[in-house]
Amino acid sequence: MEQTKVTITANIQSTINKVWEYYTKPEHITQWNFATDEWHCPSASNDMRVGGKYAARMEAKDGSFGFDFEATYDEVIDQKRLSYTLGDGRAVVTDFEDEGESTRVTTSFDAENQNDVEMQRAGWQAILDNFKKYVERS
Repeated sequence: MEQTKVTITANIQSTINKVWEYYTKPEHITQWNFATDEWHCPSASNDMRVGGKYAARMEAKDGSFGFDFEATYDEVIDQKRLSYTLGDGRAVVTDFEDEGESTRVTTSFDAENQNDVEMQRAGWQAILDNFKKYVERS
């Protein structure tokens, strides 16, 4: 079956150095890696090398639901691209484009078959929008 690709993007008013740092360092990931204020990311780890693991715990603040988001890096190009494979085999690629005063972040991912594609797009976009807010106010 053909895999559905979903693409989300954000233009962040910050330098690529700061965007890259805030996107990749666990102490920052825990501050933005959730779609709504009812959720949080209590822990994250990030071994940024080919074969290295990315992991983030995402859960509802009321403790009613949570899950571990885990992936293995396929490609790491400093301040340009992160490519990884999720535990279920789906691919994710995030590109970082330096636009001078701003940085464009674009993520493309293989949709999963459990949830509606538009719901997945909205959820991933909400997390990226939360990242944008975090970077721009920090």
